[in-house]
Amino acid sequence: MKQHIAHITLVVRDYDEAIQFYTQKLDFTLIEDSILSETKRWVLVAPKGSGECCLLLAKAANEQQNRSIGNQTGGRVFLFLYTDDFWRDYNKMLRREINFIRSPSEEAYGTVAVFEDLYGNLWDLIEPKS
Repeated sequence: MKQHIAHITLVVRDYDEAIQFYTQKLDFTLIEDSILSETKRWVLVAPKGSGECCLLLAKAANEQQNRSIGNQTGGRVFLFLYTDDFWRDYNKMLRREINFIRSPSEEAYGTVAVFEDLYGNLWDLIEPKS
């Protein structure tokens, strides 16, 4: 049997601001943006070159979801962005004013730094060791 995770839902405040952040600041590709109703869209973004898993940007629909924006995992690193060139991407993200909350470090598994997205969700930027 073969299985894989297709999408991970990320609760956002606004579809368009989230699309702009992920496509303009992180260079993700907008895979799909389909209108489902007057208040709901199906929005998928993914890192360039990514083949299987996408982020599903889901606009908060109620107060409970609004409270989860930026803190979907209780302050833990939520997502892991792997790269083939850490310093290229790290420096580009700095120029684009991405907020890094943990400086780059060399770990047993690779080079890593922690940044936050526009809502405060924590991400690892990682270049894994071969």
